[in-house]
Amino acid sequence: MQEKEIGKITHYFGKVSAGIIELTDSLKAGDTIHLKGAHTDFTQVVESMQVEHESIQEAKAGDAVGIKVKDRVHPNDKVYKLTEE
Repeated sequence: MQEKEIGKITHYFGKVSAGIIELTDSLKAGDTIHLKGAHTDFTQVVESMQVEHESIQEAKAGDAVGIKVKDRVHPNDKVYKLTEE
């Protein structure tokens, strides 16, 4: 498995366990991501994404997407996409 940096966390909403990722690359529902920072280090599958409260299946560089996260994330945590390559 390889990891490619695809963005960073800009916000975390504790009540709904959601993080906002500012993307520098594409991301799709079903992708496996690794969130890593000073206090963060876990891997999860992207089950759903939203842009402006609309559910989407795919996002591109420049988008800011909200995803449900299984653990707390922090601003500036890095987001990596795991690939089979």
